[in-house]
Amino acid sequence: MTDIRTVDVGDEYQVFMGAGAMDRLADFVRPDRRVLVIQQQGRDDLAQQARDVIEAAGGQPHLAIVPDAEAAKTVSVLAELWSQMGQAAFTRDDLVVGLGGGATTDLAGFAAAGWLRGVDLVQIPTSMLGIVDAAVGGKTGINTPEGKNLVGAFYPPQGVLCDPAWMTTQSQADYVAGLAEVIKAGFIADPVILDLIEADFAAAVDPNAEVAVELMARAVQVKATVVAADLKESNLREILNYGHTFAHAIELSENYTWRHGDAVAVGMIFAAELGLALGRTSAEIVGRLRTILTKVGLPTVYRDGDWDKLRTAMARDKKSRGNMLRFVVLDDLAKPARAEGPSEDDLLHAYKTVS
Repeated sequence: MTDIRTVDVGDEYQVFMGAGAMDRLADFVRPDRRVLVIQQQGRDDLAQQARDVIEAAGGQPHLAIVPDAEAAKTVSVLAELWSQMGQAAFTRDDLVVGLGGGATTDLAGFAAAGWLRGVDLVQIPTSMLGIVDAAVGGKTGINTPEGKNLVGAFYPPQGVLCDPAWMTTQSQADYVAGLAEVIKAGFIADPVILDLIEADFAAAVDPNAEVAVELMARAVQVKATVVAADLKESNLREILNYGHTFAHAIELSENYTWRHGDAVAVGMIFAAELGLALGRTSAEIVGRLRTILTKVGLPTVYRDGDWDKLRTAMARDKKSRGNMLRFVVLDDLAKPARAEGPSEDDLLHAYKTVS
């Protein structure tokens, strides 16, 4: 076990990053403990590594293969996981492991939260998006026809394990999409992230580059700090949703065929332009955001003609209160704040800038 970098998420749990991170799974296994490994389709290699670690520690591995991406986050897939746990006689002393991208870890977390009102959970994210966003923070959930992540629970894991080498198997498009959450972390809390990306855009999009681990660790630290202060999104944690209100509307409109990071990139432009219209965000910040997103290959526009559908979807956003929409905007770099009840004219103006 070498080169492990650790980030504390308050006093709750730790994120272990680096080569050999999978070996840490043994710390959560004891003799005869049942362990359900919920594996994203196509990650047989890592699932076998997990099985080997579990067996070496004396545990009893069980494997559940789930569909790729958002297709995993459905009621039917969740019910099948609970059925498998019931057939294997899982008790409150047993363990669930989520192994895959962000959708898989979201699903695994909700499966663990719901079984017997909660069993231990370890997340093993294998994508940039999963590492810097979905697996850290304890948000779990599935999608419904009415919206993304409308059903779920706040359920922190016992630990998160990630090895940057796993990201090299991602497609370039998927890796770059994950960078959207890293860039978000730079704008809301850690501008050094932006400096690192701007210093070498080619390196920023290369999972083999030395800067990849630094970007990942900084983004995880941002989320860990926020989550430790506000687990259940009562106040501060809302800043992590910068760009997500419009992003989730895009994802629903596109039946979840858009990559989450791509939608977040467009959503951040929407939020930045809204902040500019409200006199809250400077033109300099908006311009810098557009430039960075464009240089790394992320989208900044969405097709025109769907405003009514998108507006309806945004009304279902988790930050909304009653009929009032609430957005995260930037009053300055690393100074996110809430904008409540923007006018329909300002919302439409922001939409026009991204359409």
